[in-house]
Amino acid sequence: MDRLDRMQLFVRVVERRSFAAAAADLTLARSTATEGIKQLEKDLGVRLLERTTRHVTPTLDGKAFYERCLAILAEVDEAENVFRDAQPRGLLRVDAHGLLTRTFLLPRLQEFLDRYPMLDLQLGQGDRLVDLVREGVDCVIRAGEADDSGLIMRRLGTIREITCASPAYLERHGIPRSLNDLDRHTTVGFVSSRTGQVMPLEFMADSRVRYISLPCRITVNNSDTMAELARMGFGLIQAPRYRLKQDLDNGSLVEVLSDCPPTPTPLSALYPQNRHTTPRLRVFLDWIGGIFAEADL
Repeated sequence: MDRLDRMQLFVRVVERRSFAAAAADLTLARSTATEGIKQLEKDLGVRLLERTTRHVTPTLDGKAFYERCLAILAEVDEAENVFRDAQPRGLLRVDAHGLLTRTFLLPRLQEFLDRYPMLDLQLGQGDRLVDLVREGVDCVIRAGEADDSGLIMRRLGTIREITCASPAYLERHGIPRSLNDLDRHTTVGFVSSRTGQVMPLEFMADSRVRYISLPCRITVNNSDTMAELARMGFGLIQAPRYRLKQDLDNGSLVEVLSDCPPTPTPLSALYPQNRHTTPRLRVFLDWIGGIFAEADL
């Protein structure tokens, strides 16, 4: 390994907090990674990492060297792209909700790969928040307000939310024509992953947001399950319109209270402040920015 290889390895070990994970990311043998860091510490004459049986953390010298490595590697990356074909290359790790990925990204994915043939993409899918740096993720696409000050946010658009229920449910309970009609209705309760509490329904009425909690006999923490329970007639739900488009088209769900919609949900791409925006991340952000600018959200 040359000096830059060892610097890249060190950065990955710090971010992943693991020799094994860093070695896997860089397709190196664990022993090669261990020897590379030992050689780096020997060359510098300082201890860069504290090693335990569970974690690897940088020393004070290691933290300072990590920041310098980020800057140096970023400059090298930029310089190389100026003098070669400027094609982004390497592996880009992205995390996004599965339905969002399938609905908007996958139909256009081939054009992205054709445009950047030297770039590989790893797609993670889930609702949970990921630790971008520790898990080696370059970028996440998330709906909702971002509250992590350690991340840079790029707004991609806003998602329209609707209130709906099945025809069978509405036949039993009546179609609510105003918010005052909701006192005889129930909901499928959705439990927030952040608070652990059932989220109230949200409505825009008279230029202000109103939150209304309805009785719920069933609570869930999965949006697909919530939608299925609504189809089965267990209550009102609120969800992104794109998620329920097929249900609305085939009549298995019916939108109600369309004049009092929930507030739109912001959609954003998030990436770490301390990670240089590589050419591969930059072109990906531009690509998804174009997709969501054209999408019917």
